[in-house]
Amino acid sequence: GCLRWQSLLSQKLSGLCRLNQREITRANTIQGCFECCIKCLGGVPYASLVATILCFSGVALFCGCGHVALAGTVAILEQHFSTNTSDHALLSEVIQLVQYVIYGIASFFFLYGIILLAEGFYTTSAVKELHGEFKTTACGRCISGMFVFLTYVLGVAWLGVFGFSAVPVFMFYNIWSTCEVIRSPQTNGTAGVEQICVDIRQYGIIPWNAFPGKICGSALENICNTNEFYVSYHLFIVACAGAGATVIALLIYMMATTYNYAVLKFKSREDCCTKF
Repeated sequence: GCLRWQSLLSQKLSGLCRLNQREITRANTIQGCFECCIKCLGGVPYASLVATILCFSGVALFCGCGHVALAGTVAILEQHFSTNTSDHALLSEVIQLVQYVIYGIASFFFLYGIILLAEGFYTTSAVKELHGEFKTTACGRCISGMFVFLTYVLGVAWLGVFGFSAVPVFMFYNIWSTCEVIRSPQTNGTAGVEQICVDIRQYGIIPWNAFPGKICGSALENICNTNEFYVSYHLFIVACAGAGATVIALLIYMMATTYNYAVLKFKSREDCCTKF
């Protein structure tokens, strides 16, 4: 009887030991997966990721809305401000050229954003030494420096694009505010309404000999009530906001690429620890 009880006790103890070993192995596996996830998340360039999302959104808004708004602007000019085709032929060619440039801008920034995000992953992993000790080459540092310079140039260029995109917003706002004056109770239904005009020729987009060039009174109010005017005005606002978002994204890219390049340059020196 004693031998039987001893054998049963030893079987239970061995079963508990195997159960504890399984739990320990499972806990170590979970801990290893957790540490691996933390290590992978540590190599994510969050600044470059946010900048990429913002850049894609801004460029998409600028290119998509700007393309449609330019087409609506040409329709408004042809129907109301310049009935002679030869008067706005140059403007139509310029707008068509800008629309083709928009396609190129969208394609370029799609590729450039992906390249900068990949460069951010590379430099972040190298700086944090996630895959062993720190290793970098002169070619890698040269590529990082090239991206810093190119991003600065693109940032300055997009500041100009942002300012240029505000011009049609200003022009449409002036027309819209003039229509609001016509609709106001003080002027509505009076003889002075027909003396309130908008001369589109003063903005320089059509020549001074364009006919009619100037729209007054109720005719101007009818233009403001058209769907082309309403859609183009708001699309130009959204395109301007998209250009502003792209400028902010490029500023974030500037800070991220400059910081990564500076750290790569510093840690590539053999005496970096003694000269810090």
